[in-house]
Amino acid sequence: MTAVTLQPDELEQLTGYEQATKQLDVLHKRGFNRAFIGRRGLVLERAHYEAVCRGQIDRPVAKEANLSFFGARK
Repeated sequence: MTAVTLQPDELEQLTGYEQATKQLDVLHKRGFNRAFIGRRGLVLERAHYEAVCRGQIDRPVAKEANLSFFGARK
């Protein structure tokens, strides 16, 4: 059975770092935005990792605020 989260050795191979803060920085830059530092180190769900790698989840897109209601007078 496969673990729900990536294991520490997998995270080290993936990022090239042992330190959780450096791993997190690398992962966030690569689009793994659900990665976080928990009580026992870095956490990255395997399902999220696989979805990003398949291209099913892209980097977040900044959305512009909808301010059209300011000019909506009749």
